[in-house]
Amino acid sequence: MSFENNDLLILVDNEDREIGTLSKQACHMGEGLLHRAFSLFVFNGNGELLLQQRSAKKPLWPLYWSNSCCSHPRQSESVELAAKRRIAEELGFQCSSQYLYKFQYHARYKNTGCEHELCHVLVGYSNQPVIPNEEEVAAWRHITPENLSHEINTNPEAFTPWFKQEWHQINTQYLEQILVHCDRFH
Repeated sequence: MSFENNDLLILVDNEDREIGTLSKQACHMGEGLLHRAFSLFVFNGNGELLLQQRSAKKPLWPLYWSNSCCSHPRQSESVELAAKRRIAEELGFQCSSQYLYKFQYHARYKNTGCEHELCHVLVGYSNQPVIPNEEEVAAWRHITPENLSHEINTNPEAFTPWFKQEWHQINTQYLEQILVHCDRFH
């Protein structure tokens, strides 16, 4: 397993308290070490979610569909600033975000490695054009919440494991307030 960008990730305990740092590659080897991460869900003014298909170059879950942007904050960087940085680097636009919730998950990808993250889930809104970084993103599209739920139910293996968990939570607890905001944003 090789990570082109081998930033130091923030190791955390079960309460999201920082306990050290370690390389991205080391954090994802074997069963993985618990580290801080984020997932950003960007909706447009029509209430559609921006999905990205992960690059074929990703060592974990290449070519799987996932949320708009997910990554890791750097040392001394807030989750919100990390999300703003990564959405610009991956998809070429600026977007502020709001915290929704956080959760811990563990998922193995074949014999390659694991995700073991305490993930902050954020929502953002943008009608800006998408300019994908081909090193990070194989494809992208906007999708209605109804169509996304249908696709996940009929073809779950096409989506990353964290995204499916996050979408269930967003769809059942946050979607109504998100769509109200989209109407005002439109």
